[in-house]
Amino acid sequence: MPRIEFNTDTGLPPDRVLAAAANFTDRRPDLWPNVSRRYYKVHELGDGWAVATEGSDFMGGIWARERYEWSTPGVVRATVLDSNVFASGTWELRAEPNGQGGSRIHIVNDRKAKGKGRIAAVMMSLIGKKMLTGHLKKTLAILEREPESGSTTTE
Repeated sequence: MPRIEFNTDTGLPPDRVLAAAANFTDRRPDLWPNVSRRYYKVHELGDGWAVATEGSDFMGGIWARERYEWSTPGVVRATVLDSNVFASGTWELRAEPNGQGGSRIHIVNDRKAKGKGRIAAVMMSLIGKKMLTGHLKKTLAILEREPESGSTTTE
């Protein structure tokens, strides 16, 4: 997979963005529409980390079991543990104040393809940045529409 890196701004404060990235409740697929309920499963959950499988129905089903960590302020990072399309790699979301009451979000998607993931890698090299930006913007729109809640990673 090509390394894909991009920024986007939102009116949401960083804590709301980071809370959504670290939300491993049953609501996660509602907040992140690219996460299919078919593949979503939380295996372990701790203070500042989770191990979860997520995926989509794209290409007949793609999934990755990853360890998410959010102990570093302003950062949620996922590391591939097992996958049917990734040999290894990471996904990282950083959110910081943008000086206007909202956030500047920085995403780095840096995963190595294997198997049928090599086919997806070709597509990602062509439209990956646009596609991942679109996924993130859908999540941000969902967060903007709903009132701020006290939901956490364990509720």
